[in-house]
Amino acid sequence: MSLRFTHETLPQRVVFGPAAEHLAAEVARLGERPLVIGRAAADLLPGVPRHREVVMHVPVAVAERARAVTADTGADVLVSIGGGSATGLAKAVALTTGLPVVAVPTTYAGSEATDVWGLTDDGRKTTGADRRVLPRTVVYDASLTLSLPAGLSVASGLNAVAHCVDSLWAPRADPINQALALAGIRALTAGLTRIAARSDDLPGREQTLYGAHLAAVAFASAGSGLHHKICHVLGGMFDLPHAQTHAVVLPYVMALNARAVRPLLADAFGPDGLQGLRERVGAPRALRDYGFRDSDIPAAVAAILPIVPSGNPVAVTGGDLTDLLRRAWAGDPPGEQR
Repeated sequence: MSLRFTHETLPQRVVFGPAAEHLAAEVARLGERPLVIGRAAADLLPGVPRHREVVMHVPVAVAERARAVTADTGADVLVSIGGGSATGLAKAVALTTGLPVVAVPTTYAGSEATDVWGLTDDGRKTTGADRRVLPRTVVYDASLTLSLPAGLSVASGLNAVAHCVDSLWAPRADPINQALALAGIRALTAGLTRIAARSDDLPGREQTLYGAHLAAVAFASAGSGLHHKICHVLGGMFDLPHAQTHAVVLPYVMALNARAVRPLLADAFGPDGLQGLRERVGAPRALRDYGFRDSDIPAAVAAILPIVPSGNPVAVTGGDLTDLLRRAWAGDPPGEQR
């Protein structure tokens, strides 16, 4: 069968190396009055104004305060240093100001390589895509992830794996982002296994950071699939931690869509598959460990069902989602749902 697809790659400069050597020059390419957003690595740009109020899921009120600080300082370039919440807050400012962003990730969240923004208001998370929020430059320095404990590293890395897997069936999935996703899974599998064995393994963290970038590039092209629709609802409605929620939910969504992706994933995770990786790295297991209650499942299902992507490989019913969330809440084996 002939190949037929349309692929779009987002324009972005990527620098992989020590931030102490590269960051100042990369910022100077884009502006003269930087504002740092985040709480990490204060010594990277000494003397530069810093906004430290970073909150998970980017509440609208927090974004408004960051926008006000940006205006007060007269900043002409934003520098996010931290995890996905810091990157997300910089994106929220860029969304309304159009200011360029230089992102320095300290986790494996991947937000730095996408044009997706998210804001939470009154228990509902709204997301969208806008080129104004895509960081112009990303500086990847694996040494900045060394302070991230092994457990959080695993959760964050599995969030990146979720970007890869969602890219296989998302609305704009194509052979190019599928290839990126599969390469990302291989790098993440190798890197996370090393981190779980020894938290200060810098080459393992470099592999994981590299895999997280591949994952995010694939996800930015393919779009948000069923997994991310579920996790955005859970995070926005119930204030669940982002990385851990993704790490828990992923095997259950994969079980639902197993028939469609099993051939693609045959070799990516190695002979033991995703479950083998999760066992090796001590992955988060149950949503109830993070504050989600059994009684929350009906409300979550009602919010997820209308936003299930029409192109999901299998039709999804309310019963499917109920079973999926109940298993994820309890930490039961995912099984194959159909």
